[in-house]
Amino acid sequence: MSKAAKHVSYADAGVDVDEGARAVDAIKADVATTTRPEVIGGLGGFGCLFDAKALKRMDDPVLVSGTDGVGTKLAIAQMLDRHETVGQDLVAMCVDDIVVSGAEPLFFLDYVAIGRIEADGMARIVSGIAEGCRQSGCALIGGEMAEHPGVMDPGDYDLAGFAVGVVDRPKMLGPQHVHVGDAIIGLPSSGIHSNGYSLVRKVAIEGRDAEELNRPLDELGGESLADAVLRPTTIYAGALVRVLKAGTPIHALAHITGGGITENLNRALPSDVDAAIDRGGESGPAWSVPPVIDYMVDAAGLSPDEAYKTFNMGVGMCVICDPDDVDAVCESLETYGQRPFVMGECVEGSGRVTYR
Repeated sequence: MSKAAKHVSYADAGVDVDEGARAVDAIKADVATTTRPEVIGGLGGFGCLFDAKALKRMDDPVLVSGTDGVGTKLAIAQMLDRHETVGQDLVAMCVDDIVVSGAEPLFFLDYVAIGRIEADGMARIVSGIAEGCRQSGCALIGGEMAEHPGVMDPGDYDLAGFAVGVVDRPKMLGPQHVHVGDAIIGLPSSGIHSNGYSLVRKVAIEGRDAEELNRPLDELGGESLADAVLRPTTIYAGALVRVLKAGTPIHALAHITGGGITENLNRALPSDVDAAIDRGGESGPAWSVPPVIDYMVDAAGLSPDEAYKTFNMGVGMCVICDPDDVDAVCESLETYGQRPFVMGECVEGSGRVTYR
């Protein structure tokens, strides 16, 4: 006769379903602040519902989707126990990818993989996601909190996000609208944003404790490394959607993420056009590069060409338009809180980014 099996609960195995329920309750208020009229129901369903009848008012609606994560920046946030802003980074990486086609972000879903769920900590993370959704105008309609005991350490977590938007096909932006002579306008970044952090961690974080990272530095204008590297990614989608709805004549957009200006602006160019960027000489470019980026470039000993393929160099989004429309485009961008600057022009070429 076999022995009676020893009772082992799910909590004994490392998954606390009661804490998971408390975490859901803790995020409901933040999630509710992101709602749109098209959202049907709330948290708790097996699937997330979004009313699509507004698409009928478009001539030829095209759904645009994007997914991304935050990457190595999370390791720094965990080291410093600062979790309130990485959610905004997550949203920015997704919605600013899909707005490039002219799409309005409609809704967002998140996935949080974590070693052990703790309701208050989860609320801190999701508060940043909700803030990103509010800034971009999309609804946080659902997600998943997945507890992975034995696979991840209790304090470890990773984030992934997924955004869906829509654009009327006749109003889509892209390389097909870009011509020789077009102007290239930059929108300033808040700092490093969410790319290049493996290098940041290697040259500026490793070997330093939290006390040192929180110490003000003259090189950063009195800001600490902790504050500078965890500053959230700027979200451009909210402003750009309003600019486009106002009929502002924009040809194309380029979200400057991993690969910097060199390997992102080229994605907005046709095969016979180059982007000629006025990088400047010893005094640097005409726009302002955040001190934290200069700090990282110096710490890593990067050449200018390497720097422009690694960091955003102070430019988070590029806007391409007809040269006769520059003033109108800049005025519209300024109306919605942006600080645009002309950074170059389109010239004959082969679809590359060049510097002068």
